Amino acid sequence: MHDKVVYIVHCIDTEGPLHESLLGTQQRLKELFDLDIELNEHILKKLQDSKINLNGLESSVAKVLSPNLLNYLDTWEGIDKVLSLIMSDNFRKILTDSFGSGWVYNWFCMDHVGFKNNPRGRYLGHHIVFDHYNNILKSSINSDDKIFFHHHPVGFKRDAHKPTTNYLSFDPLIFKILSRKIIDRMWFPSVYRPGFHVTRPDSHWFLEQYIPFEYANQSSESGSDESFQNDSSGGRFGDWRKATTSWVPYHPSHDDYQKKGSCRRNIARCLNIGTRIRTLTQEDVDKAFYEANEGRNPILSFTNHDFRDMTMDLRGIKKQIKKANDKYPEVLFRYCDSREAFRLSLNLKKIEMLDLDIQLKGNKLLVHSNHETFGPQPFLAIKTKKNDYFHDNFDFQEAFREWTYTFDSTNFLIQDIEKIGVSSSDSYGNVCVVVYNVEDKLFSKKMF
Repeated sequence: MHDKVVYIVHCIDTEGPLHESLLGTQQRLKELFDLDIELNEHILKKLQDSKINLNGLESSVAKVLSPNLLNYLDTWEGIDKVLSLIMSDNFRKILTDSFGSGWVYNWFCMDHVGFKNNPRGRYLGHHIVFDHYNNILKSSINSDDKIFFHHHPVGFKRDAHKPTTNYLSFDPLIFKILSRKIIDRMWFPSVYRPGFHVTRPDSHWFLEQYIPFEYANQSSESGSDESFQNDSSGGRFGDWRKATTSWVPYHPSHDDYQKKGSCRRNIARCLNIGTRIRTLTQEDVDKAFYEANEGRNPILSFTNHDFRDMTMDLRGIKKQIKKANDKYPEVLFRYCDSREAFRLSLNLKKIEMLDLDIQLKGNKLLVHSNHETFGPQPFLAIKTKKNDYFHDNFDFQEAFREWTYTFDSTNFLIQDIEKIGVSSSDSYGNVCVVVYNVEDKLFSKKMF
């Protein structure tokens, strides 16, 4: 294996169409900068050109209101038109990697569920975004693109357009989302991208149970306009101020996800492209190649959204990569899917596919793994005949290897259950999903 390689991962927070009215933009100005400005097209253009005195906020406001950032793709037709260009073989190979391969997209899909207020016209419901991209990837030719997991926790006011840091204590829908992904789509994640770049103790603990790889660290050396924006200053969202600025993944500490420690999962640094804060600079890209030149196996990862035309940003990042490679000609670079990059960067030893064996004996579910799972137990999903989905914990017979679950009057009677789903990842990122149809007594299994 060549010992000087930068593994390049393009993460896309895949959320489907998004609309923002002029009034919505005006409200964001108030929230971000505490500016009361009644917007019309003329005023908007002057703000974009920094032609209005804002007491030092001119450039920060202009960045937020840049035409590229406000040009949202608010229909599936608009998104698909961009996808048809950027997913073409010609566009992927504007800059091939050192191994002759074209660009790879990592689609971190989310479900918009649990929200009541939806002024930006998000497509609400389970599987909508996932299915759209899954169908696209099925028809893609010679593509190494993959689907992974992105999640926005529900805030107290249930606004679909507002960020939050509350992950598990208020309507933790992530359990229903993953239960449905297992039972309805035979799918479970091994890689995660946090919504609004937010990791907090509760999500840190959750991920440590089930998902081995996370693209989240937004520690930035270059500085940004965060201090002028109310939603980002002081660690308000996406708090990575104490985290490493190295492109080499790290195990987080149990008590502080930003610090290196002895937890099981790995976190990679992932900066933004085409947005207003914590954006990837040429210096950041150069650092990844420098670290590779030192033999450190970095992952250069960056993220943006599918609801913007990313064509210009992609051309820009490819120029940055080419410039850094010219500076470090001995360093190779490789486009990767997000799971593959972790495996290569960490030099993980390949292990056999994870295989979960499940049996239902009377009212007791027995689960056995052929080798250790990533977390101490698999994820248990239950679908009732009333079409409700639930998650519960197992009884541990042997942590990481063997578990049971008893259906009775304290939870559900077995005759009220339609399907049972069990899924896990292992430390290599292998995933196994097993679904049992109680009435038909049929098992379905998928390993990937």
